[in-house]
Amino acid sequence: MGKRYFCDYCDRSFQDNLHNRKKHLNGVQHLRAKRLWYDLFRDAAAILQEEQTKKPCRKFLQTGQCDFGSNCRFSHMTEQDLEKLNAQVQGEKRLKELQREGADIPPGTIEDWLDKRAQRLSAAQSNSALPEKPVPFQYPPGWPPVQELPPSLQAPPPGGWPVPPNLQWG
Repeated sequence: MGKRYFCDYCDRSFQDNLHNRKKHLNGVQHLRAKRLWYDLFRDAAAILQEEQTKKPCRKFLQTGQCDFGSNCRFSHMTEQDLEKLNAQVQGEKRLKELQREGADIPPGTIEDWLDKRAQRLSAAQSNSALPEKPVPFQYPPGWPPVQELPPSLQAPPPGGWPVPPNLQWG
């Protein structure tokens, strides 16, 4: 059957040869899928700057949908979306300024969440009437199922296999 090439951006595969790969990588669908993938990781400031330069999409404002989707050259962001994005950019700028000044920044959100979770769990355990003991794992009755092995695969008995009298050394 030959080797196959899988494109992660497009989530499809095809026979791998120079012609097919070149055709796919230069195709419109691949280029759009690749751009959408990288747009997921863009900086909020860059997105805000780009969206502020665009005019609003009339079709999107009227119906809430646009035939061009993310490929539309007009903006699909409402005023509220732009305000939220602007607030996020301002917050990131303030955080960077605080880091430059060497100010004490509160611990990261993950650490805060873990601390709060540990406090909640300890409070819940102290409030419970009966302390819960961990139950040791037990197999269900009849587990593992016993299977009879053929004699060639069975383990020898503790004293070894009995030697027939006609094969004993003399």
